Amino acid sequence: MISITKFLLGTSNFGDTLRYKKGAKNTVHGTSDGYGPVVAWNMTRTCNLKCRHCYMNSENKQYEGELTHQEALKFIDDLCAFKVPVLLFSGGEPLIREDFFHLAEHAAKHNIRPTVSTNGTLITRKVAQKLKEIGVGYVGISLDGLREANDKFRGKEGAFDAALQGIENCVAVGQRVGLRFTINKHNYNDLDQIFDLIEEHNINRVCFYHLVYSGRGSEMIKEDISHEESRKAMDTIMERTMDFHRRGLEKEILTVDNHADSIYLYMKLKEIDPKRAEEVYELMQINGGNRSGIAFANVDSLGNVHPDQFTQNHTFGNVKETPFSEIWTNMSHPILAGLKNRKPLLKGRCSKCSWLHVCNGNFRARAEAVTGDFWESDPACYLSDSEIGL
Repeated sequence: MISITKFLLGTSNFGDTLRYKKGAKNTVHGTSDGYGPVVAWNMTRTCNLKCRHCYMNSENKQYEGELTHQEALKFIDDLCAFKVPVLLFSGGEPLIREDFFHLAEHAAKHNIRPTVSTNGTLITRKVAQKLKEIGVGYVGISLDGLREANDKFRGKEGAFDAALQGIENCVAVGQRVGLRFTINKHNYNDLDQIFDLIEEHNINRVCFYHLVYSGRGSEMIKEDISHEESRKAMDTIMERTMDFHRRGLEKEILTVDNHADSIYLYMKLKEIDPKRAEEVYELMQINGGNRSGIAFANVDSLGNVHPDQFTQNHTFGNVKETPFSEIWTNMSHPILAGLKNRKPLLKGRCSKCSWLHVCNGNFRARAEAVTGDFWESDPACYLSDSEIGL
């Protein structure tokens, strides 16, 4: 994640303490020395929607082999001992799982910050209140456009209104909540209206995701936006972030899954605010770019461990058989070991890029989806050859 607000305004939020902590760049097994990674756990594959870009290929049915309640408790206890700072409960739809609240509360009581990635359609006022009471630090609710575009994308009429009601229920009880928005050619022109929406509904956070070609999303390569549109999207995001600031509206704005964003923002700042650009460059160096396999991990509903939720075709072990902490620190798997020191393995534009030290090769799942080679260049990098020093 790239904090646009921190880069532009110097503000600080919880996630920034993990992303921009000095010395973290040199850590190979977690967010910083002595800590494990942020873990995204697909606690169930079952979902009440059928989104076109779902990396889990989820449907509204039961799946066999998911972690039992006792296996899940043991898994969380190991994360606690490994000092994992954040556990992201995801799906499918995590709120469908009957023991969700008990497991999230168990994490909170063991000094792991529970966060939730949800489609929001099941968040009643009562559910929102319970999320707050058990200590959920943040709820991310996915909307992928305005009403018509979102419902088409999500495969269910009424999904937009239900998700928006879920957001309003969280806001009403004081539960920290934000939007998750995956940019693609069908909703690219909705960006300004999404900013209007978060202002109108008093939403204090929004994450703009770049499309990753994985799961059902692998069929959407042709539906991704162009490089020029990616640049224009960043222009809009930066302009609206500054507009909120000028009007005294405190919002946390982030982009996700494309580290070209930080470099593009830095180059823009060099033109208008060189002093701020220097501070941003220091933050970029501290962060070090993509850290899948290092500071971020994924565990799927069956207990398989992956570098991130979009790279589930590479598995390093299973938490039913081996503790996560042991799997994550075992360097015998060539992909996991490679991710922890990937620069010598990268190919193409990435290998020659002058920004490699602050990008770290961007997103491997997209490179593999398009080229078949895990270490090739990320095709979603929208920086020109001259901009990267070729």
